[in-house]
Amino acid sequence: MNCGICMAYLRKKNKCPGCANVDPYLRSYRRRCVIRNCETIKSNQSGFCYECADFPCKRLKQLDKRYTTKYHMSMLENLEMIKNQGIAALLTREEEKWKCPECGGVISCHNGICYTCGSEKLKNRKKILGWEDE
Repeated sequence: MNCGICMAYLRKKNKCPGCANVDPYLRSYRRRCVIRNCETIKSNQSGFCYECADFPCKRLKQLDKRYTTKYHMSMLENLEMIKNQGIAALLTREEEKWKCPECGGVISCHNGICYTCGSEKLKNRKKILGWEDE
């Protein structure tokens, strides 16, 4: 997950510090996250799932299916891009994909809101994200 497009990371109040944060005071559901706590991810050099022999695991496939369906983004596609082209290439693509057309801020993949300008909140969510076919 690219934290930069996550509503929990972008919001001002009760902001998430990101999955890689080692803060012991993280909310309980973040501390219990199966992917965040995966021993393979913690032990491999890159810190990404694609180095695992079980990649993609059942949990990651489930998460990817949900995110692809609900938010039009693929965790598996992102990981493949990181593996083949590097994290910088992914972040460049993500920056363009999730850029607010009004102010240039970041639009959350979860709710379609630009956390910089508010960009008409959810009213134009589908149009902004190009999801008009839903």
